[in-house]
Amino acid sequence: MRRRLDLLVVLTERMLRARYRGSILGIVWSLMNPLLMTGVYTAVFGYAFRQYYAGSVLHYALVVFIGLTVIQFFSGSTSQALSSIVVNSGLLNKIRVPFEVFPASTVASHAVQLGIGVLPLLIVVTLFSTHDVFRALLLPLPLAGLILFSAGVAYLMSTIYVYFRDIPHIYELITFFAWVTLPIFYPAAIVPEHVRRFLVFNPLFPTVQSLRDLALGSGWPDLPSIAASLAIGALGLGLGLTIFTWRRREFMDLI
Repeated sequence: MRRRLDLLVVLTERMLRARYRGSILGIVWSLMNPLLMTGVYTAVFGYAFRQYYAGSVLHYALVVFIGLTVIQFFSGSTSQALSSIVVNSGLLNKIRVPFEVFPASTVASHAVQLGIGVLPLLIVVTLFSTHDVFRALLLPLPLAGLILFSAGVAYLMSTIYVYFRDIPHIYELITFFAWVTLPIFYPAAIVPEHVRRFLVFNPLFPTVQSLRDLALGSGWPDLPSIAASLAIGALGLGLGLTIFTWRRREFMDLI
C-alpha cells in the first residue's frame, strides 16, 4: 500500500507538471474555465431566469458556477482516465507497476486542481453568503463524494476501454447526458413535472444540490444530500474498482 501511495503521488505530480508546463497562470486555469463559462451563461440566461433565484442575477451566477464545477470535474477527470491503462502500456510492459495507480492519478490530479482552485472560492462564497463557518467546514464532504464517484467511473471506463477502443465516442454522449440532466444553467422548475422527477436519478445531483445548499442556503444544512453524495461516491468507487480488479489479469494480453 505504501508503494502504491508513493507511486500515486509521483504520477499525480507528473501529470500536473505536464499539464501546466509553459503555462503562465498554471493551475489557476482550473478556476478560470468555470468562471468564464459562468459569465457566458449569466450574460445569456441570467436576466431571464433571475426570478427563480430570488430575483438576483448574482445568485443565478453562483448556482451556475457550482454546477459547472461539478460537471467539469467529473467529465474532465473520467474522460482523461478512460485511456490511462492503454496509454501507459509501454511502461507496463517494461516494469511491474500496479494498474490501479493510473486511473487514480488522473482523478487525483484533477482533485488537486479542485482543492487549490475551486474550494477556496466556494469557502469565501459560503462565508460571505451564509456567515456560517459550519457550512464552510462541510464543503469538502460532497466534494469527497464527487471524487470517489469519479474514481469509480474512471476505473470502470478504463477497464472497458481496454476491450473496446470505440468507447470514447459513446462516453462523450454519456457525459453530455449527465450535463443536460443536471439543472446547471437552467432552473429545475422550468422542466415539465413528468421529466423533473427523473433528474434526481443523475448520480451527480446530490453533490450539486448539497454544494448549492451549503454555499447559498440558510438554516440547517441539507445533511441527507451530503450523505447521499458520499454514499453514491462510495458505491461507485466500490463497483468500479471491483470490476477493474476482476478484469485486470487480462489487460496485458490486450494492450
